[in-house]
Amino acid sequence: MEKVIDENKQGQSLVLDQKVGNTKKLFIESYGCQMNFSDSEIVASILYENGYNTTQNLEDADLVLVNTCSIRDKAEQTIRKRLEKYNAVKKINPSMKVGVLGCMAERLKSQFLEEEKIVDMVVGPDAYKDLPNLLAEVEEGREAINVILSKEETYGDIAPVRLNSNGVNAFVSITRGCDNMCTFCVVPFTRGRERSREPQSIYDEIQDLYDRGFKEVTLLGQNVDSYLWYGGGLKKDFDKATEMQKATAVDFAQLLDKCATLFPKMRFRFSTSNPQDMHVEVIETMAKHHNICKYIHLPVQSGSTRILKEMNRQHTREEYMALIDKIYSIIPDISLSQDMIAGFPTETEEDHQDTLSLMEYVKYDFGFMFAYSERPGTLAARKMEDDVPEEVKKRRLNEIIDLQQRIGLERTQRFIGQEVEVLIEKESKRSDAHWSGRNSQNTVVVFPKENYKVGEFVMVKITDCTAATLIGEAVGYSTVMN
Repeated sequence: MEKVIDENKQGQSLVLDQKVGNTKKLFIESYGCQMNFSDSEIVASILYENGYNTTQNLEDADLVLVNTCSIRDKAEQTIRKRLEKYNAVKKINPSMKVGVLGCMAERLKSQFLEEEKIVDMVVGPDAYKDLPNLLAEVEEGREAINVILSKEETYGDIAPVRLNSNGVNAFVSITRGCDNMCTFCVVPFTRGRERSREPQSIYDEIQDLYDRGFKEVTLLGQNVDSYLWYGGGLKKDFDKATEMQKATAVDFAQLLDKCATLFPKMRFRFSTSNPQDMHVEVIETMAKHHNICKYIHLPVQSGSTRILKEMNRQHTREEYMALIDKIYSIIPDISLSQDMIAGFPTETEEDHQDTLSLMEYVKYDFGFMFAYSERPGTLAARKMEDDVPEEVKKRRLNEIIDLQQRIGLERTQRFIGQEVEVLIEKESKRSDAHWSGRNSQNTVVVFPKENYKVGEFVMVKITDCTAATLIGEAVGYSTVMN
C-alpha cells in the first residue's frame, strides 16, 4: 500500500497516434498505481515498434492486455471480472489473444494459465522486452509465460509513448522494485528487488518531454527516495561497490537537484517516499528550488510504534514525528499526504487512538485510507491472524476518514486570500468556462478561463474553497515559471 491508487484512472484503455504500416490492434487496460500506468506506456511503445496500433474498441483487438495490481483484494476481483468480459468477446473473435501483465501476473501465473485457462500469456513487470517473443509463441498455439524478476531491468532504454496524455504532465520512472519487506505488502515479491535507473537516461527522457512542450514531471518509484545509481546493480549490493563507484554514485537528492537545475521551466514532483529514506538533503533540495513542488506523499500506515514494528516499518512513531518537525522547519508551507491502514492484525483501540493522534499532530492535507485486507504471499498472511473484526475495521476506518476530511478542510482553507501559482492542466469537470490545475502543494485549483491556456503557469487569487478544491480568479502569469 505504499503506492497511491487513483480511483478515477482505474480501467483506462490507452490510445496513441496510429503508425502507418502497423496492421494489428492492441487494447491495453491499466489498474493499480501510477507505476502500472507508466509501465503500460512502455509496453505500448515496444508493441508499437512490432506492428501494433492501439484501439479503444475491445471487439476490434487482435491482442488484449490488462496491466494488473495485487495491492488489494478489490483490485484483483475487478481484474477477474474484466478477464471474464475479454473471454466473452474472444468466443466471438477466437483469434483474439489475451494476456495479463504486471503484479497479478507474477502472483497468479499458474492459476491463470494452467488451472483456469483464462489467458494465453502471462508477463511479469520485468519481462516486457520479451513480449515479441512471447507473442510468437502464442501465435504458434502455445501458452507463453515470463515472470522472471530481473536484477538489472529498468527500461531506461525504452522511450515510453505518452498515452491519453494532456501534453502537460508526464511520469518518469527512476527506480523499480522494493527492498523494504513490509509485512502487509506484495510489491517485493511481484516487482523484485530495488534497482535504480542510469541518471543520463532520466535526463534524456525529461529533455524529450521538455522539447515536446510538457511542463511537469513526476519522478516515480516504489520507494523513490532510496534512488541510488552507482553503475548498475541492486541497491542492497552498494556496500560491495568499488571506491570509485561509491565516490561517483548519485543519490535521490542529487538527481532531484540536477533535474530542477537542468530544466528550470519545468515543475517536478516525486512519489512514493518512505520515511526511513527521506533524508534532510532531499528536503533542503526541495526548499532550494522553486520548481520542485512543495508536496510530499509520506506513507506512515499506523500511528502506533507497536503496530509499525508488526508491519516491519523501519521507523517508530517518534522518529516519524521528528521527521515531520524537520520538514515543517525547512519548508513551512509544505503539504503532506498519508497512507493509513485500519485494523492491521493485533491492532487495539489504543493503537487506533495513536493513529488518530498522529494525524492531529502531522496535519495531513490529503490521505489514502484503507481497511486491512490480507494479501496472499505476504508475511502478514503467512504469520499473522487477521483478528480484527470487519465491523471494527470499518468503524476505525470511518473515524480515520472523518478526521482526515476535517483536517483536510482546515489545511485547504489556509490558502484563502493568498495568490498561488497554478499549472493549467485541463478544463474543469464541472464547468467548461473554468480551468483546473494544481498549485505547488498539489491542491486542485479552479478559476475562470479568460484568455489563459492549458500548459501555462498562472497566479490565482484564492477566494473560496471546498474540502479538496481551491476556487479563485487569475491575476496574471507566473513571472518565475514563465
